[in-house]
Amino acid sequence: MPISHLPRVTLAHAPTPLEVMSNLSTMLDGPNLYVKRDDCTGLAMGGNKARQLEYYFGEALQQSADTVIVTAAVQSNFVRQAAAAARKLGMDCEIQLEHRVAIKGLDYETSGNVLLDRLLGAKIHTYTGGDDEAGADAALEKIADNVIIRGGKPYVIHLSPGHPPLGALGYVDAAFELLDQAAERGITIDAVVLGSGSAATHAGFLSGVRYRKDPLKVVGVCVRRGADHQASRVFKLCQDVEKLANLPSTVTEEDVIVLDDYLGVGYGHSTPEMMEAIALAGRTEGLLLDPVYTGKVLAGLIGLVRDGTFVAGENVVFLHTGGTPALFGYRSLFDDM
Repeated sequence: MPISHLPRVTLAHAPTPLEVMSNLSTMLDGPNLYVKRDDCTGLAMGGNKARQLEYYFGEALQQSADTVIVTAAVQSNFVRQAAAAARKLGMDCEIQLEHRVAIKGLDYETSGNVLLDRLLGAKIHTYTGGDDEAGADAALEKIADNVIIRGGKPYVIHLSPGHPPLGALGYVDAAFELLDQAAERGITIDAVVLGSGSAATHAGFLSGVRYRKDPLKVVGVCVRRGADHQASRVFKLCQDVEKLANLPSTVTEEDVIVLDDYLGVGYGHSTPEMMEAIALAGRTEGLLLDPVYTGKVLAGLIGLVRDGTFVAGENVVFLHTGGTPALFGYRSLFDDM
């Protein structure tokens, strides 16, 4: 493995299944659709963040940290799994929940991932500065200072640009895993459709497939910002991943495909296409998606089938990154479903 030189702990149940979505494929009358079940990684109800956290916690343990500090949105899957990983490894966890969207109410503020954060014993802080990566990261440092004053040894997980993208390395591994599964089954994958937000999953996966010299398309569906800003973010992160993992520079700007047609007005806001995708996934394949990430990603895949981008005979994989607990935070969206 090209990234065996970096510390890592095992948190995810891997390999995760690669399943055929035969009912949805038939209904859409297009390509052969598959789902890579990274909702099945274990660790406090699963999700893609388990893979990302393996390298962060590997470094945290190497530094003898006793408290992990992380920030993300109120209904964040990342902080939920970070809190679980910390408890599993005998560490404390302090999480900062960012009020990025103007959503209020008991469901959003106390149910779903927030409830799980509390059950896992995380100390919760709030950040009211909106969608502000730099400001949220600066606030983390203040939390870390207080941990030091109390005699602790903090490890801060920064998700904004400018910090080593350790989390993306988990999706270099995932890319290798998926390509190996496809080869074992004699499947040539034409495209993978995944969410593109912080870009860690997107950049890691793209770097992994290009390292293996596979020409498949990696299509990122924007869930946080528009395509222009996201494309440059993904490409820069790919460069950082390649350097960190000692990989050759194989990703080009042309390799970065991002779509913002399914973003709607922004992060965490519903769209009709997302609502349809969540219903179709549940009622054709028994899959539970979330409104923030996977619902919009599958909406993007469905749109690409309907507009003829993906056609009969092709093999297209939907990367299911989990997020199911957030459904409960957005319960009112589904009152009429």
